[in-house]
Amino acid sequence: MYGIENYWGFLVAGILLNLTPGADTIYILTRSISQGRRAGIYSVLGISTGVLVHTTLASLGLSIILAKSVVAYNIVRYVGVAYLFYLGVRMIVEKNNLFESRDQKIASTSLIKIYWQGLLTNVLNPKVALFFLSFLPQFINPEYAKGAMPFIILGLTFLATGTLWCLFLASSASLVSKTLRDNDRIGKIMQKVSGIVFIGLGIKLLSDK
Repeated sequence: MYGIENYWGFLVAGILLNLTPGADTIYILTRSISQGRRAGIYSVLGISTGVLVHTTLASLGLSIILAKSVVAYNIVRYVGVAYLFYLGVRMIVEKNNLFESRDQKIASTSLIKIYWQGLLTNVLNPKVALFFLSFLPQFINPEYAKGAMPFIILGLTFLATGTLWCLFLASSASLVSKTLRDNDRIGKIMQKVSGIVFIGLGIKLLSDK
């Protein structure tokens, strides 16, 4: 099918990889626990859009630029690190109670911001781009591949399974926040902890080679 080999093997491998905790998982859990199910869902949508961007880049061969150019790779990586540090420091400095905006009262502008943060967190991680570039071709026979179609099919398959899993995580994690919302002190602590988590993600991205 369009040069794809062992599609069902790819499906199983993709599901197992989606189940493995990573930076995207941590971001979704942080948003879901701190701000509820709607915030978690919007973070999932943002990250899923980022996966779609990486799938498109891989199908067009643009991800090869990151793999071949150290400069391009580092530029994307440092921008991603700076963005994560910005989010983390901002959350630590602010004196808000992270639970002040209840799930049902989160403004649409805040939800859109959460969506874009999820998107940028995923897109600005060059490791994700290189993952698609190295993982997808293992299931494609170049002699029978028809243009970008096999990359798109495999990428959309990975996106579908990943999105379903992340939505489950967001819904499950949001239940935890319901028991915490009435505690002002815990809300303020979680504000700082969330900031530290984002800075930690930035440090991890910076240390990855």
